[in-house]
Order: sequence, then structure tokens, then C-alpha cells
Amino acid sequence: MSPHLFRKVPPARLRARLRSRPLSRLLAVVAVVVGTALAGPLPTARASVTLTRVSGFGTDPGALTMYVYRPASLPAHPPVVVALHGCTQNAQVYADNSGLPQLAEADGFLLVLAETTTANNPSRCFNWFQTGDNRRDQGEALSIRQMVSHAVTAYGADPQRVYVTGLSAGGAMTSVMLAAYPDVFSAGAVVAGLPYDCTKDNSPYLCMNPGVDLSPAAWAGRVRDARPSYPGPWPRTAIWYGDQDTTVAPRNATELRDQWTALHGLSQTPTRTTAIGPDATRQDQYLAADGTVAVEVDRVPGIGHGTPVDPGTGTEQCGGTGAPYFLDSICSSRWIARFFGLDTSDPGGSDPGDPDPGDPGTPACWTASNYAQVQAGRATTTGGYTYANGSHQNMGLYNTFVTHTLKESPTGYYTLADGSCP
Repeated sequence: MSPHLFRKVPPARLRARLRSRPLSRLLAVVAVVVGTALAGPLPTARASVTLTRVSGFGTDPGALTMYVYRPASLPAHPPVVVALHGCTQNAQVYADNSGLPQLAEADGFLLVLAETTTANNPSRCFNWFQTGDNRRDQGEALSIRQMVSHAVTAYGADPQRVYVTGLSAGGAMTSVMLAAYPDVFSAGAVVAGLPYDCTKDNSPYLCMNPGVDLSPAAWAGRVRDARPSYPGPWPRTAIWYGDQDTTVAPRNATELRDQWTALHGLSQTPTRTTAIGPDATRQDQYLAADGTVAVEVDRVPGIGHGTPVDPGTGTEQCGGTGAPYFLDSICSSRWIARFFGLDTSDPGGSDPGDPDPGDPGTPACWTASNYAQVQAGRATTTGGYTYANGSHQNMGLYNTFVTHTLKESPTGYYTLADGSCP
């Protein structure tokens, strides 16, 4: 983000103004500066996706607007994905450029887009840093919860398959929704966002950059405090960052990882690391005891602050760069849908992270060295280690001395089956 954005109000003068104003005006000034930092100038992308505005979805204490994108062929009891735009953006811009509507068509989910206004925040940011909006059953958080309830009742959506994602301030609000409503959201994807409740004892500026370093236990405690009586389970969480982001520092990806791995009782050392997409995005995955991916961190090389997209017509491509902060790199929405378990092009999509998605037919089995498995196209190698295609299970070192049996079921999806393959 260009430094000239902050020269309009010198820091000393800004501090003096803040000290002289009541709390309501202070928060408005904070919102302007935070909003400018989080998303930049107003995008002017031409609308191309038809959204339906929904009224009467609830009491709407946060004064938000609800939009829905309903695919032409929506299955019975569809999943729901809630999308939260960044500052200065709106629902239309997010729909037009994120690629989510196209994935909703392909994968059969209902897309709900929440939108805030300049009346709530001068820069159209979700108020992730205000306690009146980032707590359960009040403000903007409750408005988004009411949108989910309406989607379930009005569209017959599946309440057990509700997901949330968002960019920047929308990413920070995604953290809010996962913490405030862990009983509602099965999983979420935070894109260039922040850990939940960082502003409990820090300014938004400090949280954004350079970020705040707390222990995993301390971060997890802030989520538990959002609903002290909740015993779990906790939502699965994906974290997306550009490694050149100077607006919301990449350090926040590490702190988010610490927050959610600790909640799941996992180590902060990844179970497996792979390179994905056309730009070799580094994907660290943290697996639960049952083999599901509980936490995932995707660090996109060479980009700054924004939603990673990959415009084109390929199966792994999506999105557009017709507005600021949609960055040509990798189709993050495709990988997020895959993490949610919604990607119908992925054999494991119906059950995210399942080490064996199952198949009614007789599986094929292949026993060979790791080297031979890779050469045959049943596995890949990254960083000297071998990973089964499809399940991405770690098979050990890439050489001719390590031998494993892989079970192929369904076609193209391989899982470790040493001593158990028919």
C-alpha cells in the first residue's frame, strides 16, 4: 500500500485529534484510516454477476445488506458459503472478481454475500475491531448469523455445511464469525486477515503491521472467551496470505495458525508441506487425529495485499483482476472450495481431508518404491519427500529404498494401504 495514503494526516496530528474527540468520533476516524490501509481506492469494476438482494432476513442489528447468488441448478439442501468483501469494496465487486459465483455453479452451493455501508464505516469496512460488532449475538456478527439462518429456512440449505470466507477486513470478520459462532460454521478461509480479538489490548494499526505475537495458548484463549461454554468441535480454518503483503503483515498468518492449531490441540509444525498452483504457493497442512486437515496455511509468493486469482477458463482457474486487490497468481477460491469439501472436481471433495473417500468398486493396489510411484504418476515429490496424489499423505523420503502400497479409489485418488489393500 502506497505510503502517501498516510500523509494526509500526520501521526502526531492524528493522535491529537483522537484525544480531543468522544469515543464515537474516535472510532469513525480509526475506521477511515484502517479502511484506507486495508483496501485502497474505490474499485470501479463493471458488474457482470447477477445478485439478488434479500430483505427481511432478521432484525439486522449490524445494519448490513444481504445478497444471494443462487446457481441455476441448485441441489436440494445445498451447502452455504458466506463471502465478506474488503474495505472500500462491495458485494458486487467481490462477486465479479473472486470467482466464487462460477464455483457455486460448478460445485452446487448457495453463495451469500454480506455488504456493509459507509453509514457503518466510512471506508465500507466490516467493523472487526469494534466490540459492538465482533461479539456473539450483537452487531454485525449477529447480522451475518441471521443471513445464515435465513439461507437455511428460505433456500432449504444444509445447516451442517455452512462456511465463511473474506478478504482483509472481511478476512478479519471471518475470524470473528468462526470464533463467535463455532457451532454454525464448519470451516472458514481467512484471506489477508487477522487473528480473532487482536484488538482486545492492541490498536488496529499494530495488529495489521507489524502484527502482535502471542503464544498459541493465549490466542486460543481469546477464541474460547468468545463463547466460554462451548466445548467444541472447532471449525477447520484455512489461512491465505501474499508473502509481500505490507498492509496486513504476513506475520498474521503465523499468529492465525497458532490460534487455530492450538484450539485443535495440534502442533505448530505442519504435518505436510506441498507446492500448489501455477506459482508454487506453499501449502502447510496440519492434520487432526482422524486424518482431516484441521488447519491450512497457504503463502502465495510474489504478491501483496489482496485475493489471489487466476483469470482464465481452465479447471484450476477463476476470478478476475477488474478491480483493485484481486491479484493474478493462483485461484484461491478453487482451493478454498476444495478445503471446504465442495469442489466436485476433487475426488476427496465430499469429505475434506478424508484419507480414504471410498468407492463401491474394487480398488486397484500398487506396491513399489517411492521413486517408482512418482514416476508412474501415483505420487509427487516436494522437498525430498513423497506425497500420494489425491490424499497428499506423506510417504517418506523420495528414493528407491522406501516402498509403500498405494490404493487407488476412486480413479486418480491414492491412499497409503500397506498391508491392508485387498
